[in-house]
Amino acid sequence: TSQLGNLKNHIRTHTGEKPYACKMCDYRAALPGHLKRHTRTHTGEKPYACHSCDYRASQPGHLTDHMKTHTGEKPYFCHICDYRATLVGHLKRHMKTHTSQKL
Repeated sequence: TSQLGNLKNHIRTHTGEKPYACKMCDYRAALPGHLKRHTRTHTGEKPYACHSCDYRASQPGHLTDHMKTHTGEKPYFCHICDYRATLVGHLKRHMKTHTSQKL
């Protein structure tokens, strides 16, 4: 895409313009790629495949997160105890266990 096209796309983040409409529901998107990603929630398309098992994902980031189950990578860590997590959401859930403790 051109620099002008990139700027027009960026401006939509400020204007809230969402010209791309889903044909199956009320979802609207600012970018065509966002609409394509959303459409997979209706079609069930999962084009991203794990090479180690039968897992398939609708988004590349979901596959990246899944791959951590095979590699054992746990990049998110608790600053209070030795807990480590593969997903930031798991760390956030864990952090609630410390809320009753004095930080």
